[in-house]
Amino acid sequence: MTDWYYEDLDVGFECTTPARTVTEADIVTFAGLSGDYNALHTNEEFAKTTIFQGRIAHGLLGLAIASGLFTRTEFMQRIQKSLMAFLSLNWKFAGPIKMGDTISVKVKLIEKKETKKPDRGIIVLERTVMNQRGEVVQQGETTMMIARR
Repeated sequence: MTDWYYEDLDVGFECTTPARTVTEADIVTFAGLSGDYNALHTNEEFAKTTIFQGRIAHGLLGLAIASGLFTRTEFMQRIQKSLMAFLSLNWKFAGPIKMGDTISVKVKLIEKKETKKPDRGIIVLERTVMNQRGEVVQQGETTMMIARR
């Protein structure tokens, strides 16, 4: 597998990550790791009384899983050596991720920018997290610095 650098990337390139089911163990583990024990995530009886009618995953858990799924794409594997920095994140939480939902991420390269330094460039990726029903549950843009050849 050849490595990709800034010059190898074209605006409009798309890929989709593998899918992953969000489990109760994920939610409980994330609550412990983050310290976020909000009843919406940890109390089934309370969560049943909300618009979600049951516990849902933490929004940041969904983002973390989406990030991990991206690392499993060929795109990420090919830019691994040229990736210099993760610069920014602009993210929206569009809908709940429920326990048992299977999510995947559609990734699209939407922008490339040259920098003043000739050894690097900037790319912007649109990432759309969808559940098994094709509903968008999270979406945003990530900006990354990539080495040039």
